[in-house]
Amino acid sequence: MRLNRPAAILAAPVLLLGSVLWPSAAQAAPEPLLAAAADQATSLSADLGSRSAGAYIDLATGRMVVTVTDAAAARQVRAAGATAKTVKYSAAQLDAVTAKVAKTVDIPGIARHTDVTTNQVVVTADSTVTGARLDAVKAAVAAAGDAARLETTSEKFQLFIAGGQAIYTGGSRCSLGFNVRTSSALYFVTAGHCTNAGTTWTNGSVTLGTRAGSSFPGNDYGIVRYTNTSIARPSAVWLYSGSSTRSITSVGNATVNQSVQRSGSTTGVRSGRVTATNATVTYPQGTVSGLIRTTVCAQPGDSGGSLFSGSVGLGLTSGGSGNCTTGGTTFFQPLNEVMSVYGLSLG
Repeated sequence: MRLNRPAAILAAPVLLLGSVLWPSAAQAAPEPLLAAAADQATSLSADLGSRSAGAYIDLATGRMVVTVTDAAAARQVRAAGATAKTVKYSAAQLDAVTAKVAKTVDIPGIARHTDVTTNQVVVTADSTVTGARLDAVKAAVAAAGDAARLETTSEKFQLFIAGGQAIYTGGSRCSLGFNVRTSSALYFVTAGHCTNAGTTWTNGSVTLGTRAGSSFPGNDYGIVRYTNTSIARPSAVWLYSGSSTRSITSVGNATVNQSVQRSGSTTGVRSGRVTATNATVTYPQGTVSGLIRTTVCAQPGDSGGSLFSGSVGLGLTSGGSGNCTTGGTTFFQPLNEVMSVYGLSLG
């Protein structure tokens, strides 16, 4: 059992001010170049404020697209070398739609996110939302007009906490996320709904450490302080292929349409793409906000495992719907938030 090999993610490089080499439609962008372009496009969208609704990777061209609400903003984006797409609603307007709809749809079995590629708020109802509750959700979404749309899934949104090889507390099993540290102590991070389940964590045979912090619901992260300092704990992701690992060198922000991988103790390494950031899901146990929404599958026991892109760490597995046989939707707690809250660094 190789619990000392956590999954990791590649963080986008920090760009110096100046020109950026944006990937062209004719070339496949190297991973570091695409990460740099994503970071720059996201910053550009943020600088535009109410004149943008976000940025994403165009799957057809591989280029970054920055959404804009007026011609002046479009010129500013093109001057920076990026592709501009004019949309109807700004991020602030979509946030207002989300807040209004949330008054009705904040019930177990509902997830919501902004689809930056279609400029809409998307509300997803799982199989437990039926009858009068589903009718109320439909009415709330319809009232938002073309600023929102409703999707349904035949699966159920749940926390991925049971089963799988990884880290254990009491009768619960989860997956280790990343090895981290402060100047004075060693820790690992995992999902908060996992750390809520118990204080002492083992690898099934020896004690690893004790819970030092936990946040769920609202967030979904927790940290465990190593009391067993003899166990190897590299800053690497376990790839479940022989003895293969991938070094984690930085922590980054996820970008819509970015290709990502997840490593977990039940289903190993799985791939997919980011479909939204800042998503919200209401599990039966409570609501969690600020999540990364993906097409990567996951199953019970994968909770807390690493979301990564290359060598950049992105997040921790929270929950979702579906499975790795038929596919599904999985939400991840952003790693950078955990690192900031506890003052952590990789390693």
